[in-house]
Amino acid sequence: MAFTYIVRCADGTFYVGSTLDLGRRIDQHNGGMGSAYTRRRLPVTLVWSGEFSSVADAFGWEKRIQGWSHAKREAFIDGGLDAVRGWSARTRSSP
Repeated sequence: MAFTYIVRCADGTFYVGSTLDLGRRIDQHNGGMGSAYTRRRLPVTLVWSGEFSSVADAFGWEKRIQGWSHAKREAFIDGGLDAVRGWSARTRSSP
């Protein structure tokens, strides 16, 4: 199994990643051995994870979520896919 995950950094930003071992990866982030981004923003807290049958699927979701705004990630964490269906900058800014 593979995982896509979102962590909230100490400064309130989000980091999105994918891994085969979620617990180990979160420990790596908090131990300062994760990405350079999270190393500067410790500690991190896991706020969402999804399990996938393949690494390719997990990586695909990682890249998809990385393209989202902070607000869209927050809505997704709070309400899942239903909360962000039809979400787009054009839709949100329409009168």
